[in-house]
Amino acid sequence: MDETIEIEESSGNVFADLGFPNPEEHLLKAELALQIGKAISRHCYTQTEAAARMGIDQPKVSKLIRGHLRDFSVDRLLRFLNALDQDIEIVIREKPKTRKKATLTVSQVSL
Repeated sequence: MDETIEIEESSGNVFADLGFPNPEEHLLKAELALQIGKAISRHCYTQTEAAARMGIDQPKVSKLIRGHLRDFSVDRLLRFLNALDQDIEIVIREKPKTRKKATLTVSQVSL
């Protein structure tokens, strides 16, 4: 019995691949939440300590870390990163003519 498995190449954004509305915003929020989690880990903060720094309660930190991001705007996530001593740099540049669509990327610089 030969079964053929159909494989579709990802667009690079799982939220777009799954048909979410505003997939770029979903991906950005997920990437920012990942960076928040990394900052909390690097500083060895408990969720309670991180919550105090970010000006929210511990259950919200737990939601954020688990990827429940509906209640968090991009702006708010950026403010949380600053509260966790993270600098944020936004760079805007022309997309290459060889690429069809412009992209949005979150990068972490290692020191």
